[in-house]
Amino acid sequence: MMKTAKYIFVTGGVTSSLGKGIISASLAKLLQGRGFSVTIQKLDPYINVDPGTLNPYEHGECYVTEDGAETDLDLGHYERFSNTPTSQANNVTTGRIYQHVIDMERKGEYLGTTVQVIPHITDEIKRRISLLGQTGNFDFVITEIGGTVGDIESFPFVEAIRQMRWEMGQNCAVIHLTLVPYLAAAGELKTKPTQHSVKTMLEQGVQPDIIVCRTERHLSENIRTKIAQFCNVEPMSVIESIDAESIYDVPLLMLEERLDIEVLKKTNTPIPDTIDISKWENFLFRLKNPKSEVTVGLVGKYVELKDAYKSITESFIHGGVANECKVKIKLIHSEEINETSIDGLLGDVDGILVAPGFGGRGIEGKILAIEYARVNKVPFFGICLGMQCAVIEFGRNVLGYKDAHSTEMNPSTPFPVIDIMDGQKDIENLGGSMRLGAYPCRLDPESKVFKLYNEELISERHRHRFEFNNSYRKEFNKHGMKTVGIYPADDLVEIIELENHPWFVGVQFHPEYKSTVARPHPLFVGFIKAIIDNKRSL
Repeated sequence: MMKTAKYIFVTGGVTSSLGKGIISASLAKLLQGRGFSVTIQKLDPYINVDPGTLNPYEHGECYVTEDGAETDLDLGHYERFSNTPTSQANNVTTGRIYQHVIDMERKGEYLGTTVQVIPHITDEIKRRISLLGQTGNFDFVITEIGGTVGDIESFPFVEAIRQMRWEMGQNCAVIHLTLVPYLAAAGELKTKPTQHSVKTMLEQGVQPDIIVCRTERHLSENIRTKIAQFCNVEPMSVIESIDAESIYDVPLLMLEERLDIEVLKKTNTPIPDTIDISKWENFLFRLKNPKSEVTVGLVGKYVELKDAYKSITESFIHGGVANECKVKIKLIHSEEINETSIDGLLGDVDGILVAPGFGGRGIEGKILAIEYARVNKVPFFGICLGMQCAVIEFGRNVLGYKDAHSTEMNPSTPFPVIDIMDGQKDIENLGGSMRLGAYPCRLDPESKVFKLYNEELISERHRHRFEFNNSYRKEFNKHGMKTVGIYPADDLVEIIELENHPWFVGVQFHPEYKSTVARPHPLFVGFIKAIIDNKRSL
């Protein structure tokens, strides 16, 4: 029998980047701990159809789901916390909403009526929100609204929430996340930004049920009472979200604040007597009590951006905890790497990861870093473009193909060891047209990676247009760079390994998208273990 899902909306006010995604993911974790099935979705107000064509400087990392959706990076948090895969339906943008409505209008589906924001756009938003609850058999659907209340782009989404609250009654609740800043000059926390933010919500017809206050100082009872009084909520519905040492602390902080209890009360849901988040608590204990420490150099061209490699940095945390090891990440800009600087930049790292990306900027620095790792026996991990750079470096410096390159950067290279995929050659539109989502990969039973996965056929997520050129496969294998993972249907190289090296692995896919707290990715676990073992042997 299909469950009747209850809907929790998470909105934000005052400023962006308060952590709506982490609050949403933490609430999902707590509800799961009480035995409920939960999914989370993100509604983004921008007009791009998806984040796939957005520059990391604009948007941070683009996260990819199993079904090939290019989505907001918050979906990565959702999966890492809840251990529940997301899909195309979990990330909806204004662009996708309007595109669908306009397509319907062109087909005559509205029978000649005037197409308007209300009801047509808001109805489509409501349909997208309800879709997960109707098809996924979940107890709760948590929907995060991107941006801040009061933004002109957010008006249709807030109106959709207002209508759903009216239609669904107690099967629906609204959490509003605001900032309670501390003014050092006055020596006190200020509630006015929160009051104004809630007032803006009220002007749009939505009364929050719960107010989560992001703060760097603890809220006194007087502050809580003041916020409750002026924002029309009960004092127990004012939740403190104090700055945490780690995002993984937030579920336990929200447990202390009884956020999950408040949500269950507001939605008239029977409250289970117990909650089991013991595995999360064990993870957190191991995170805070490591037995060793290693430093990994992360080489990329967006290292100055905190969120550009978010899934990779979180995967290092998961892989480190699995090895009871603290992983310190040294961010190294690939454009700064040259023959003169390389020893100073890489001489103090225990392992090197060359990050994914597109385009030629910083590519020679990445190739130099890989040569350094290969020659000096430093454990190396290359992801997507990082794997392709490893192939280029080996082709140039071991096989003697002096001008070897990828046709992405040099279309006229005489040695195109990396070339565009056949299915990508005639594509003109960039959005959503890459090789995206999960594909199977068959592993060589004699390989290092097979021992980590312990299964011959694996599935990993992809986001790329270029691939290893099979014309050169025989030469690479003959000289020690083994192609140990193959996509069976089209005979595409997915994984390369180097012989006679502590750890030298390159993968065409993105393992970081599948690493979660509950299931750290085997390649990150294996990479950190290889670094630890190599460090001990020196």
